[in-house]
Amino acid sequence: MSQHTTMLVDEIKPPITLTANDYERLSLLARAAALRMPEQASVLTEELERARVLTDGRPERTVCMGSEVDFRDEVSGKIQTVTLVYPGDADISRGRISVLTPVGTALIGLGIGDSITFETRTASLRRLTVLRVREPQLA
Repeated sequence: MSQHTTMLVDEIKPPITLTANDYERLSLLARAAALRMPEQASVLTEELERARVLTDGRPERTVCMGSEVDFRDEVSGKIQTVTLVYPGDADISRGRISVLTPVGTALIGLGIGDSITFETRTASLRRLTVLRVREPQLA
């Protein structure tokens, strides 16, 4: 990513909020993925570093691990519904996307109405806006 692109993406990142549990687990995941997926692990680590972490409870109307999220791609206008999961639970055919994908990392911690610009795996910039967040269903 060029310095100009990095500045552009950094300038428009909204604040994010994470639960203490999500923060702990995602920190471990980022460290574990550093050798296999260094670029995506680095992006996740950057997101974790700028997160506000709640000591207890869940943030309302905010994307947490296990949340079902409706978001709009601001280029195509397409609205997608996904559930944000850990890599082992990912299944794109069921709309379950890994937090270690560019979209997953972009979504974590965003609130309803927040927009973020991120770099895709093909090095193009993409912008999405969170439209709705549904709490994880407890098993």
